[in-house]
Formats: sequence, structure tokens, C-alpha cells
Amino acid sequence: MKLIRTALFAPGSNARVMAKALESGADAVILDLEDSVAIAAKPEARKLVAAQIDAVAASRASGKATPGVFVRTNSPATGMLESDLAAVVRPGLDMIFLPKGETIGEIQACAALLDRFEAAQGTPGKPGMKPGSVEICLMIESALGVYNCHALIKASSRVTGTCIGSARDGDLQTDLGCAWSIEGTELLYARSKVLCDTRAAGAYPLDGVFSDINDEAGLMQDSIASARLGFMGRTPIHPKQIAPIRKAYAVPEAEVVWYTRVVSEFEAAEKTAVAAISVEGKLIDYAMYSRARRVLELAKLN
Repeated sequence: MKLIRTALFAPGSNARVMAKALESGADAVILDLEDSVAIAAKPEARKLVAAQIDAVAASRASGKATPGVFVRTNSPATGMLESDLAAVVRPGLDMIFLPKGETIGEIQACAALLDRFEAAQGTPGKPGMKPGSVEICLMIESALGVYNCHALIKASSRVTGTCIGSARDGDLQTDLGCAWSIEGTELLYARSKVLCDTRAAGAYPLDGVFSDINDEAGLMQDSIASARLGFMGRTPIHPKQIAPIRKAYAVPEAEVVWYTRVVSEFEAAEKTAVAAISVEGKLIDYAMYSRARRVLELAKLN
């Protein structure tokens, strides 16, 4: 997964909203076939989502920049995953957000379906897809998902990210049986474990939905706490949440200035065969230098 701060949800049953989401300025858009779409509307939603993906592919072919295009499918347990993938795996699709995947077998079965549907795109008259081009982001939304997180990520090379279901009254809170508060104490262990497992597996950790679209102060507080833990961004459900999320996850300017100085002075010292220096009384060696470079890379998203 490329570096992103915001992946905006848009219901797959509403073509107008999906089109607006793609113009919202979000880093990526998640075209949703799961919870925001009624069961009876899912077949039509698949067609609408496929049409949006085709439009993005055409825009990219003409040289126009577009956000990342993700699709949240239905979960493996629903029996609808194969139909979802058959409809949406096509040029222009970047990633699947897979909800409620809890076992290695489910992840591997999803990856095998992606293999099949990518290969099917290479028929006469249709542009092909590079094998393995569609990535998977695992939505961790149950106690079993939290428990198995690292193994689930390692189940397929397609898995490049996770998104924890931290929303108030969401699936994870329900499964854990815990309360929810803006302080985040109740979900702190789950968030921390998913973050640690994701980092250990070399994947990209995103936080989930903040469900109150009118509570900007709460969104900022929750997102700042999330960023301090180490999450890279999250999934807004309304365009007006994009700017506050970007602000909350941005690297503070004071840190940019500090780490720029650290990199500059350490690299100058390294050229003289010195690998441990003091900057304003703080020890800087290779570990701190690596941290500085990483922070400055993230600051490019500010």
C-alpha cells in the first residue's frame, strides 16, 4: 500500500456519491459493497462500482491523476465475496478492503479468487492486469481477527495493510463486549496489538471510522491519539472529515525542522567516519538517524 492518510468511504449503490468521492481530494476512495448497501441492492451496486472503476481506468489512461481506488467487499462468511470480486476486479482497481476475515484459509481463498479474476482480464479485446496487482487490506473487526492478525497478514503476499474497526458501536466493539469512550481506553489493547502485528509483518496500519460526522473535536482527539500510537491515517465517511484527519496525522512542523537538522548533521559526520554525534545535547546514532529519515518521509504527506 502506498502512503496515504485518508481513504474515504462511498456507498456502492449511489453513483453520484461515488463520483463526488473520487473528486473529494481524499488520497483514496473505498467504494463500498458491504454495510452501506442493502442486500437486495448488491447486484446493482456491483455494476455501479464496476462502472466507476472503468471510469478511473480511462482517466488514468489519459494521464489524469486519480485517487487510489479500493473496494470493500462483503465478508467471506456471507457467500457473496466471489460475486463481488467477479464484478470489480478490472483495470483501475488498486485494492480490496476485506471485512471480517478471521482465518488464514479465508485470506488465501480471497487471494486465489483475485488470481483467477485478474487472469480473466487478459482476454482478446480487454486490457490485461498484472498478476498480483490488486492488493488486500484486512479489516480487523473481531476478537479472533485481532488475535490472528499477524498470521492473517502473512497468509498472502497480496496483504499490504490493515484497517482496525475502531468505530463506536461497530463490529469490533460488539464482539469484544466493551464500552467505547473518546479516551480510547477500552480499545487500546486491540489497537496496539493490530498496530504491532501489522508493523511486524511489514504492512501499513490504518485506523477505522469515526462515526460522528458532526463531532470534529472528537475526531481530532481520537485521530491524534491514533497517530501517537503509530497509525498512518484512517477512513473518513464524509468529505468534511478529510481535512481534520490530515491535520491530526500530519508531522508537526517543529519535528520536520528538527529531523531535517538531524539528518543533515549526521550525514555530514558520517562522511568523516563518525556515526555518533550530539545535536543540542541529544545522542544521534544510526537508530536516531533512521527514525529521522522515516519521519521526514511521512512528512511528505502533510
